Amino acid sequence: MSAIKKVVLAYSGGLDTSIILKWLQDTYHCEVVTFTADIGQGEEVEPARAKAQAMGVKEIYIEDLREEYARDYVFPMFRANTIYEGEYLLGTSIARPLIAKRLVEIAKKTGADAISHGATGKGNDQVRFELGAYALNPNIKVIAPWREWELNSREKLMAYAEQHNIPVDFKKKGKKSPYSMDANLLHISYEGGVLEDPWCEPEEDMWRWSVSPEAAPDKPTYVELSFTKGDITAIDGKAMTPAQVMTYLNDVAGKNGIGRDDIVENRYVGMKSRGAYETPAGTVMLKAHRAMESLTLDREVMHLKDELMPRYASLIYNGYWWSPEREMIQTMIDASQAHVNGVVRLKLYKGNVSVVGRKSDRDSLFDANIATFEDDAGAYNQKDAEGFIKLNALRMRIAANRRHK
Repeated sequence: MSAIKKVVLAYSGGLDTSIILKWLQDTYHCEVVTFTADIGQGEEVEPARAKAQAMGVKEIYIEDLREEYARDYVFPMFRANTIYEGEYLLGTSIARPLIAKRLVEIAKKTGADAISHGATGKGNDQVRFELGAYALNPNIKVIAPWREWELNSREKLMAYAEQHNIPVDFKKKGKKSPYSMDANLLHISYEGGVLEDPWCEPEEDMWRWSVSPEAAPDKPTYVELSFTKGDITAIDGKAMTPAQVMTYLNDVAGKNGIGRDDIVENRYVGMKSRGAYETPAGTVMLKAHRAMESLTLDREVMHLKDELMPRYASLIYNGYWWSPEREMIQTMIDASQAHVNGVVRLKLYKGNVSVVGRKSDRDSLFDANIATFEDDAGAYNQKDAEGFIKLNALRMRIAANRRHK
């Protein structure tokens, strides 16, 4: 411990990291540098500055990383239609590589000996933060308080906070402890409390970004998303940056009751975990991107992408964003998006996202002259199908003859 003179802490100003800040000072007797990232969590990050200053912190980094996060992390992930275990849109997972990168960069800039994070010893985030940090700086030291201290429950954390006069955010009246929440442009997650029983339905007042489908408007909302090389670049004809796209879609989709999910997932450390998620923008983006690809991607390219996607999703979920294999797959994915250009029209209604139109003036592979049920004027020779079918059935016919013998 005496070798650690300065630590860069990923600091939100919330319960866990406020306690960690005090704990680092008391346990390691070191100087703490705080790093607070605005990645679209929807709450002011500046209050973290006052909290850190009140605890004696001299070097405070508060950065607006919303555009970098959306442009360099979320959008590349959605080019792959990434979804983990068929449901999870990876809202927490994809934010960790960026935070790890900035922790390492700030440590170098400030001459810090180590970095620290608030991920628990049971969760995935400890893996994601640390794999990312080691990939970018193999010699970095990492302090993970949850693996060292004895404050191993929410109740003990609350007691520690009260003992040291640390304010507790999001504390709800009548609750033993608040939900564990994580928010950014892509999602907000909820764990703990009644959610620890997989049979219990989430409380309606827990949700923050969306109305319930029952309370959503009775009239549908239509949006048109324009794609350029697989990325959404405009909504209803208005050009937007990646972060602006996500902010707009979070709002309009949330108002229509879209994006709620209740999942039991397999954590990388081996346990099953139940969490509730709100991902309004991501739910719309995934639906729209697949619709755009359906019109513009070659069949075998699309199928190959779909085969690779679960592996790609696991790499992100498990913390391997900075790995050579993820970067290799990303290169291929990005190359596949050269012709994913056009417009998708969606209908948002009471929790549902429906594709009601798609077009691409230059890159569509849909040929109405061939696909039509009407007279195609010789564009497609239906007699060709006979030989195609017999050739593809040949091996099965041979096997059938063997069985009959």
